[in-house]
Formats: sequence, C-alpha cells, structure tokens
Amino acid sequence: MTARNADHDGGGYHDGHYDSASYDSASHDSAGRDRTLVLSLGSNLGDRLANLQLGLNVLGGGLDLRAVSSVYETDPVGGPDQADYLNAVLLAGSSLPARDILRLCATAEANAGRVRTERWGPRTLDVDIVVYGEEVSTDPRLTLPHPRARERAFVLVPWLELDPHAALPGWGAVAGLLAPLPATRVQRRPDLQLMLPERPSGGCTAHNLAARDRPVSGLATPGADTSCS
Repeated sequence: MTARNADHDGGGYHDGHYDSASYDSASHDSAGRDRTLVLSLGSNLGDRLANLQLGLNVLGGGLDLRAVSSVYETDPVGGPDQADYLNAVLLAGSSLPARDILRLCATAEANAGRVRTERWGPRTLDVDIVVYGEEVSTDPRLTLPHPRARERAFVLVPWLELDPHAALPGWGAVAGLLAPLPATRVQRRPDLQLMLPERPSGGCTAHNLAARDRPVSGLATPGADTSCS
C-alpha cells in the first residue's frame, strides 16, 4: 500500500514472493467455518481508483464480500519517495484456507499489473490480509493477524469506519490502537467511491469479472445486509 503503505507487504509475502508449497498448513484453522476476513487495499500507480475497484471485482470471485469502506488518500509511510496512495478496507466472509485467500489476493494484484521490483516501492495494487477470524499464524509467508496493522492508520481508520467495535486479535480495540499513533494524513475522499460487485442470482458463486474491471460509483453501506440468500 503506501511506501510503507508498502510496509504492509509482509502480511502474506516473504521478500516479495509467495511460496504456497512451503506455507505451514498446520498454522491455520482447517475446520471450514465461515469466518470474517478483513482486507486492506491500496494503490499509488496508474488509475488508483480503477485499480482498487478491479481488486474488489477479482476478490468477489472467491469471497463473500460484505462491506467496503470509503476511499482515503494517505501519505506514503517509509520506503522510497513515491506518490500518495488511495486506500480502503474490505470486510468479507470465507471458509477457505488462508493460503487460498492469499493466492486470490495475489491474483487481484497481478490483474492490476503489479510488478514486484522494489521492496516497499510504489504499486498498482496491494491487497493484504489483516485479520482472518481468530486465526493466528507466525509463518513469515503469512503472518496473522498482520504484524504491522496495529501501527498503520491507513488500515485502522477505514476499518473503524466499517466497524466501530473492531478489535485486532491479541492487541485489542482498533480505536484504542489508533489513538496513540503519530499524526499522518488519512483523508477521506467523498468524491471517490467503490462498489461491491453484484452477486449472481442464486448465491455466492464466481463472478464474471470482465464487465466490472472499471471504477463504478456508489458505496456499499457499512452494516448493510449483503449476505447470500
């Protein structure tokens, strides 16, 4: 996400590469329960809003998307000099193993043309798993909860917008984590909006994404009932 909005990179990748074969499958919950998933999205290259919307469209092909935050413009945090980011947080549900969700996040990034050339550098799209239910993993390829989420206002502010009672497992209330953080610009952009992809009739099956790979207007209402019928 940002130049350390790019710092968030560690939640799923090790040195910029995901190796599913070496992921410790014992570290995740394999019970197949539907769990709440918090994802953080960011972009600072190209058409930033279109990149975020594309990310939602791809993620909607494998997850039960429930709510998306407002769009926020944020300062880069660390890393090389680079442009400001657009960030948003997505709430979803899934019973997939965490590594499969990580693979879906990588697919969304690839579809937006992301190329990993510089650690913490600018990117067309960054998608990070912040929290997946109560799952805890210390695997460096997929650390859950995300190890730096508690330090990132660009994650906490939009998350708190969606869920005023949000809590980061092991660290406590998001509101309490946000209060002592150094001041950084996390500015809501009411002129920019994201929309959750429409569900196909009959449930949460994979979406046809081709017609949705562009920005659309409208914001999913936090707390709205977007569950599958």
